[in-house]
Amino acid sequence: MDILTSIGSFLIGTIVPFLLVLTAVVFFHELGHYLVGRWCGIRALAFSVGFGPELIGWTDKRGTRWRLSAVPLGGYVRFLGDENAASAPDTGSIAELSPEERRHSLGGADLWRRAATVAAGPLANFVLAIAVFSALFLMDGRMVADPVVARVQPGSAAAAAGIAPGDRFVSIDGARTATFDDVRRIVSQRPGERLDMVLSRDGHDVSLDITPRSSEITDRFGNTMQVGLIGVVTDQSAGNFRRIRYGPVEALGQGALESWRIVAHTGLYIGNIFAGRQSADELGGPIRVAQVSGQVATLGVVALIHLVAVLSVSIGLLNLMPIPMLDGGHLVFYAIEGATGRPLGERIQEAAFRFGLALVLMLMVFATWNDVSRIFG
Repeated sequence: MDILTSIGSFLIGTIVPFLLVLTAVVFFHELGHYLVGRWCGIRALAFSVGFGPELIGWTDKRGTRWRLSAVPLGGYVRFLGDENAASAPDTGSIAELSPEERRHSLGGADLWRRAATVAAGPLANFVLAIAVFSALFLMDGRMVADPVVARVQPGSAAAAAGIAPGDRFVSIDGARTATFDDVRRIVSQRPGERLDMVLSRDGHDVSLDITPRSSEITDRFGNTMQVGLIGVVTDQSAGNFRRIRYGPVEALGQGALESWRIVAHTGLYIGNIFAGRQSADELGGPIRVAQVSGQVATLGVVALIHLVAVLSVSIGLLNLMPIPMLDGGHLVFYAIEGATGRPLGERIQEAAFRFGLALVLMLMVFATWNDVSRIFG
């Protein structure tokens, strides 16, 4: 009975939240492809949530088969003329289409129609994230604190640089710091990198150079991560903690800004990996997403919805990477076609798709290995 209870708790507490989050993100991604493709006159043969055998489905009046498939780890839209779910063109089948049918296939459509259809998937992910963040800001606002130092930890980078209690952060590397969260966000993303800081002290600006130290922190769920820390703390008396409320337009702006911050953070993290300032061990795969989904679900529905927005930005950004098989790879092909006036040869495209598949599989294996190592290491 204990085993059955544990299995049930795992399914309800981890797998179900994971599938809900992943399905929402994938559905909107594929819906972007589908809607823009339909607007461009491209016929969709199938819209599938999940891969593998069909569990349930129906065919609409446009001839699109809507499917819920057995393996709920992704999804796809298959357009007329696609060879597979990755939208690799099937030149053989396209050649057999009538001129009218070819005009409604993905491979036979005008270049701008193909590019718009492919770009719509990642764009839909960004739109979803902005909408979710905006709704959360509209409903609950944001807790903020002034960027004022209450305490400096002895022996820290801040103490070595001469930061003192009462100092107010004005800017870091030219970026204005309106709240203490701005300071925390910038510093945490730049471990081992020298930062130019401007602080206000007794009515005068003071310029300091400081290098955040790479430190391992542990969150409430026991997950560890490497971040940059300088060793400053604020409190109610110094930071004046308060909640800011936003109107609809302001909330939309904050939603877009929050989405951009995730994009920028991802870019900085990748750059830090290549620069040797951070480890690639923090890259996670499906197991990690499932684990985080279960953990976040314990915090409530709002936290899980927030995770949908974060993951949506990540999926959109991942799909824009210039790797064949991903949307970004297709867009690179289209850019080359636009520049040269003709598409890449069939053999070159086939070789590129094989390379892209191998690269994606290697990334998945690496990320999954990180997940397993994190759990059992």
